[in-house]
Amino acid sequence: MPDQVDFLVVGLGNPGEQYEFTPHNVGFQVIDRLAELNAIRVTRKESDAKVGSGIVNGKRTLLAKPQTFMNESGRSVNGLLGRYELKPNRLIVVYDELDLPWGSLRIRPNGSAAGHNGMRSIIAHVGTQMFPRVRLGVDLGREGGRGPDYLLSPLKRSQRQELEEMAGQAAKAVESIIAEGVEKSMAIYNRRAQGLKQEEE
Repeated sequence: MPDQVDFLVVGLGNPGEQYEFTPHNVGFQVIDRLAELNAIRVTRKESDAKVGSGIVNGKRTLLAKPQTFMNESGRSVNGLLGRYELKPNRLIVVYDELDLPWGSLRIRPNGSAAGHNGMRSIIAHVGTQMFPRVRLGVDLGREGGRGPDYLLSPLKRSQRQELEEMAGQAAKAVESIIAEGVEKSMAIYNRRAQGLKQEEE
């Protein structure tokens, strides 16, 4: 029986170096940032995911990066919830959102997949959409694109720097949810999140 944990934080993405700096992998970057901030090593393999556990704001937290590819994320997430006997309200999912402007951040207590295949898989496997999530805006407007080609293509160097800033902000938002709860964190971060200003070409 594994050690009990209080929260499972899952960042969505695709395994493999070719996907590392793509918009679709921002969830993985947030997990890496959380791991760095809280001295957690995300290297153990469990339930088709890379995981690591440690203390985040006084709570024992499991960080996870599913290695199933995006469309099968739910299989890994449901396996981890079962392994650690966690209810869905103790799950926090972090992922990219094409319906939000680049650089913005939104915390939601629950909701539909809204077209995101990773979230659709999680909701289907877990059997509920009643779990908190942190959504990171990746819509670059005319400069980017709307389809899979954009989401799975490496970003420019300047955009990667902004992506790192987004990941850092999202990591703080996750820490806030763990410490303060979803409602308080929404009041702080959803009001603050305006998106990174884009220079006009």
